[in-house]
Amino acid sequence: MRFAPNPSCFLRKGYFIWLMVILSSATIQCQDAQWLGPKRNGIFQDTLLLKEWPAGGPAVLFETPGIGKGFSSAVATKDKIYATGKKDTLEYLTCLDYSGKILWQNSYGRCWNKSYPDARCTPTVDGERVYVLSGMDNLVCFNAITGSKVWSVDVHKDYNSSWDMFGVSESVLMVDDKVIVTPAGETTTVIALDKMTGKLVWKSESLQAHRSNMSPIAVDHAGKKYVITSTQTHMLGVDASDGKILWTYHYNFLDKNGENATIFTNSPVYQDSCLWISDGWDVKSVMLQIAPDGKSVTEKFCDQTFDNQNHGVVLIDSMLYGSNFTGRTTGKWVCMNWKTGEITWIADFYTKGPILAADGMLYCYEEKGGNMALVKADPKEFKVISTFQVKKGTGPHWAHPSIYFGMLLVRRGDYLLAYNIRR
Repeated sequence: MRFAPNPSCFLRKGYFIWLMVILSSATIQCQDAQWLGPKRNGIFQDTLLLKEWPAGGPAVLFETPGIGKGFSSAVATKDKIYATGKKDTLEYLTCLDYSGKILWQNSYGRCWNKSYPDARCTPTVDGERVYVLSGMDNLVCFNAITGSKVWSVDVHKDYNSSWDMFGVSESVLMVDDKVIVTPAGETTTVIALDKMTGKLVWKSESLQAHRSNMSPIAVDHAGKKYVITSTQTHMLGVDASDGKILWTYHYNFLDKNGENATIFTNSPVYQDSCLWISDGWDVKSVMLQIAPDGKSVTEKFCDQTFDNQNHGVVLIDSMLYGSNFTGRTTGKWVCMNWKTGEITWIADFYTKGPILAADGMLYCYEEKGGNMALVKADPKEFKVISTFQVKKGTGPHWAHPSIYFGMLLVRRGDYLLAYNIRR
């Protein structure tokens, strides 16, 4: 007897697959799209992703030029994608649909006019609003649907921000109904603005310091919310409710000319009352222990091997993964035990670069040739499962990729590329 397929069976299977896609996406829709993903830790919430890529890499969804040059990441909501970029002397926020079509582009201020002027602020999306910060410290809130400007604040003019050699590289942080920015300078260090109006909620005291290039994070520690941010030289903990600076830690020491010995770029990683700080250039990385009352920190241990330059790290099951610095254009990939500081492996994959994680897998994107590797997060070994090369665009592969709704979004220079990595 020949088996006759039941059409209703296929309909039920199709509905189930469709429902699973919607449900897996719904877990992301409730999260803000922002720098390094929903929790600013480089770990994205997508599931049902490919565990192995086809030869040549995952299918290309689109390759869109014209977003402007930048080193920032793209972010996505349930139906739109946002990216920043530099055109001539201005920075633009671009909104695209899922086919890669540009829906609108609007300027949000002048770009930095010295070292590495390309856009570096990753958009922060909160409901129907998108927040961006220009290289010259102009903070703008856009309507996420229409692209119209809701409000803007000249942080440099109003709060006397003080830049280092790279201007502003910060991606704004949202804490409840507040937008957090770290202008540094002579009048304040950190400010919180009302997310709806841009009006000042609080400002911290001044530490008489220059800006860093780091984007802050928010942590829940001992039942209270804190902002962890930095100046050019110090990491600091701030009470998120009133802006009081509770502690500082001197990490970056300047040379005799007042220039950086290292550069604060990496957002720190937090877990179990500890912070991991690392910024490459053969400078020690540090694990800090935050006191139960949140008012002080102590060094738990230091490490010279895992000095991550500006590519970020991810923490999975108490293991820290990322690349280290062996030279200006060289580096290896490293795994470290979060609790003990033990290095469990050091591996080669071209050179150092950005890293992100989703669905138990690591995405390692080396900065020189644009080779992307799919690697299982395994504390015992670094094993490349699949790889492909990003060829479109120009310049170094410094922008952190991101994953939203089954799309791997990769930005290089003026190009935004999207790959289908959903199973």
